[in-house]
Amino acid sequence: MARKFLYFVAAMIVLAIAALLAYRLFGTDMIRMAMVPRATFEAQREAPRNIYARKIMWLARPDAPGNPALWTPPGYTPGQRGTGAAIFFIHPTSYINRDHWNAPIDDPETNARAELFLRGQASAFNEAGDIWAPRYRQATFGAFLTSAAESERALALAYGDVSAAFDRFLKEVGPTRPIILAGHSQGGAHLTRLLRDRIATDPKLRARIVAAYVVGWPVSRATDLPRMGLPECRTADQTGCILSWESFAEPADPSLIVDAYDATIGFDGRPRKGTPIVCTNPLTGTADAAAPATANLGTLVPAADLATATMAVGSVPARCADRGFLLIGDGPNLGPYVLPGNNYHVYDYSLFWANVRADANRRLKAFAQ
Repeated sequence: MARKFLYFVAAMIVLAIAALLAYRLFGTDMIRMAMVPRATFEAQREAPRNIYARKIMWLARPDAPGNPALWTPPGYTPGQRGTGAAIFFIHPTSYINRDHWNAPIDDPETNARAELFLRGQASAFNEAGDIWAPRYRQATFGAFLTSAAESERALALAYGDVSAAFDRFLKEVGPTRPIILAGHSQGGAHLTRLLRDRIATDPKLRARIVAAYVVGWPVSRATDLPRMGLPECRTADQTGCILSWESFAEPADPSLIVDAYDATIGFDGRPRKGTPIVCTNPLTGTADAAAPATANLGTLVPAADLATATMAVGSVPARCADRGFLLIGDGPNLGPYVLPGNNYHVYDYSLFWANVRADANRRLKAFAQ
């Protein structure tokens, strides 16, 4: 796993299919043609509620040897095991095959990519506590590019696994330890459902939540947030709240995200169309804010061979604007995986890695007081 570092997403496959120019001109259509499964959805049994008692079902847990979530760039170290919060992290899509609607749980390439994401994303939280990240039968990337019924069935199966893993997580960490929830992209989508189904309905559990980082997935202030059990984070030391952002360089064209978002129904049964999206500025930890590059404590910059990474301090600004998208100016050169519309989705965590780390530590300290 150490030979390659992070950022394996569908953009890499697209770049292998066609020249970069063709991708930029026809990216979305090409992705859809290449990634949406043509196979019939395969019905599978729900995950047995005790299956996550098996250590092999976790990509990261405190007692796992070679835990990828414990990686840090030079100058940073993980916290002491058994201290701080218990962190439940749901990784983004790492299954990019069109042969199935859901990833086989033991697919080696898929799990290897997921571990790379833990190094680049979940690692931001490893000073704040112990990280738990489950394997799950995630929906394939192509499931997000179609409105076919198979897509919803694939996501439901994946969420069932996440929910079963969360049950075991709660049993393992005990009844009183503070909890941080975090995810990205597909992981963020499952986290919104977990908040709606489990946190909003359980006052005792809700009281233990330090913060929930729903990153890379849009949350409607009007139709989603009221049903998710927690308010959005309005101040930097607020606890029991939700942070969310989606990063775009300028000039930004978020129309692909907006079109999909506007076509969906919120958790309260009303259309999301036209509703504002929650935007937390990770540089300030506050909502609807702007901050200069000097406020950026460190962007995670991968080496050309993706084997290592360094920190660039003070290089990326951020401001919430335009329906709730996070704009970052010209955008840094972090690699070739910027998506159509100047979408820095792949880098939502790495752009602000050190600030996310500081944010989690700050909110945990406030929670303990």
